[in-house]
Amino acid sequence: MKKVDMIVKAPHFYTMKGEGVGYKTDVAMIVDGGKIIDFIDSNKVNTEYSAEEVLDLKEHAIFPGFIDGHMHTACNVMRGLAQDTNNWMMFGLQPFDNVVTNVERDAGSEVAIIEAIKAGTTTIGDYEFEMNNVCKFIDKVGARGNITQNIRAATRRVYKTGELYEFDDEQGEKALKKNMELYDKWHNKSDGRIKILFGPQGADFVSPEMLLKIQKIVKEKNTKIHMHVQQGDRETYQIVKRYGKRPTEFLNDLGYLDSSLIAVHLTDCNDDETRIIAKSGASMIVNPASIGIIDGIVCPSVVFQESGGKVALGSDQASGNNCHNIIHEMKNVCVFNKIKYGNPEIMPAWRALRMATIEGAQAVGLGESVGSLEVGKQADFIAIDLNFPSMQPIYTYPMRNIVPNLVYSARGWEVDLSVVNGKIIMQNQKLINVNEDEVLSKIKKYPDGIGKRASKEFFEINGTNSKFMKEGKL
Repeated sequence: MKKVDMIVKAPHFYTMKGEGVGYKTDVAMIVDGGKIIDFIDSNKVNTEYSAEEVLDLKEHAIFPGFIDGHMHTACNVMRGLAQDTNNWMMFGLQPFDNVVTNVERDAGSEVAIIEAIKAGTTTIGDYEFEMNNVCKFIDKVGARGNITQNIRAATRRVYKTGELYEFDDEQGEKALKKNMELYDKWHNKSDGRIKILFGPQGADFVSPEMLLKIQKIVKEKNTKIHMHVQQGDRETYQIVKRYGKRPTEFLNDLGYLDSSLIAVHLTDCNDDETRIIAKSGASMIVNPASIGIIDGIVCPSVVFQESGGKVALGSDQASGNNCHNIIHEMKNVCVFNKIKYGNPEIMPAWRALRMATIEGAQAVGLGESVGSLEVGKQADFIAIDLNFPSMQPIYTYPMRNIVPNLVYSARGWEVDLSVVNGKIIMQNQKLINVNEDEVLSKIKKYPDGIGKRASKEFFEINGTNSKFMKEGKL
């Protein structure tokens, strides 16, 4: 009998192996040294393996942990302050973003990361200006981090509609230096759980010279560029005014579209531009709820996939989207595309699940290690409690309804257990390595001060939410 670290017993395993969901039943999953080493007939497991920890999950379905490809967790301290408005970045977010301190951002990040883990996310794809403390918190929590340092040369102020951004190249160089320092400090650290990517904010926020400099570094360091690409008509306007080309053509001519690029949003891409990016070898992250709320647009993830590209899901930021919950994004990517195309067969639940797991992992550069439950991969998995009303009743014949129920009905609290690298980080909906109450207590100290500091600019801009406040609608 072989001694191992963990045996996982459950009636349903969704491994995501192959082109579907890789369903298995009547098996146990064996974990040792942080990796999956075997699937064995559940009737034979006790004669072949013994374990330090046996998870006997009789009422559960096991899935790979969810990948949240694109997050701005620091914005969580501004949750709910920038939706329902045109010019979201300038008229919604900017008055608050201009006054928030790094201490306040860190408090927001901690709450966002806890929220995401409690809804099944095991890989945190965070993207911001100050990431060292985020890496520390992810290390403490025990999650996996795909972390990007934001690089921006455009000065941070509220720009008028149609005004070209002002560039401060020294600011851009400082941000790139911070990205390299973060890479040196954290890449492949925490038992390999943390990876560092490079993050020009967008082609409109840095110079072509800076973009190429970043690309050269990324290829030398064998990591990825994680960048907003053609994220709205605002970016398209900026690039056309500066270079006489739309963003996709500009990036293609620059030699920027290749497998080192993770392209976020593609909000303002037409189908032909989407196909060019997909066929280049670049991947995509789609953020259905965020862009739906911010821009009223369904991004072209279906066209990207039909062109052979890999697409991950992201929750983006809680100042516009209002939550970090990949189950929420799975449902939205399905529903929005069904409405967009007038076709209920577009984007079935199983496809959204693949975007949250194996295809998402492939899109963000982690497909060799996570995203599916296969022998040799890291043991990142979650257990869904099927006894919740939102999951009942369960059918297994003539069709299984577990995946549709998860995508269309679940809300996140059905996630009972999360494991990363073979170690439990959440059990019974409680994180193991951090005190959730302390984290939630900390963030409550900040809204009053942020609100007072932002109020003058908020009312001067007179955006939609300012008008709603004056009219007693909020």
